[in-house]
Amino acid sequence: MIGGTGGIGRALSHQFAARGANVLVVGQTFRDQEMPRITFMKADLGSMREARRIGEALPAGNIDIVVFTTGIMAGPKREVTSEGIERDLAVSYLSRRVILNEIAPRLGKERAGSDMRPRIFVVGFPGTEQKANVDDLNSERSYKRFAAHSNTVAGNEVLVLEAARRFPDVDVFGLNPGFVKTNIRANLLGSRALFAALEWLTSFMMVEPDAYAERLIPLLVARDLDGRSGAMFDNRARAILTSPSSTEPSYAAALMEASDRLSSRALVGRAAEGEGT
Repeated sequence: MIGGTGGIGRALSHQFAARGANVLVVGQTFRDQEMPRITFMKADLGSMREARRIGEALPAGNIDIVVFTTGIMAGPKREVTSEGIERDLAVSYLSRRVILNEIAPRLGKERAGSDMRPRIFVVGFPGTEQKANVDDLNSERSYKRFAAHSNTVAGNEVLVLEAARRFPDVDVFGLNPGFVKTNIRANLLGSRALFAALEWLTSFMMVEPDAYAERLIPLLVARDLDGRSGAMFDNRARAILTSPSSTEPSYAAALMEASDRLSSRALVGRAAEGEGT
């Protein structure tokens, strides 16, 4: 569970463990030391260097299911990580892509006796036709919080379709949870008081993380998902249509190329710093 220490990821971890699964969560702060069947790997998932380390360290060969739930929302002012990447883009999308590319070739290949294909689920907002600015993916020329977040939404949807094509031995799916009562919007308005007011005003639209997780668990383990790689699902586990733009070849290729350039720049830049010290 990448991002399994809070919100949707933590709720899914609890549901899986309660059903007898062994769960490995990756994140910043572990809160479930006393819960059986849940183990922890600490990582800063805003860092491409850390994402690559986690991807290399995960025992992917023995894993059945990977769920990416890491996410924040961009705030009023542009924030960047120590590697120079807009923070929402780094946490909510690029680190996922780095980890997925590391683990997908090995995923599930060392399992004994499993008749289910290995699976990856990417939690985002697919099917909403949000497009990325592929010419300014890092929001360096112009910054608007919702446009910056749309870059991550679009990136995750195209990531699912790209991974479904590139990794034929793994099934990859997109999940749109809708509005779930988590802290993902805490940075959106730049004020805790405004965040609390927004959450109160919109609470009637939201579901609790545990309720969402309980709905989703049957889908995540459903046998009839085998071979349906690239499918997207809403918060009631119903199949939804992908955004038309995400299937447009030239746009999708440009988005993946821009993503590669940014993550590679971060990784090379950090390596160069290490050589200079």
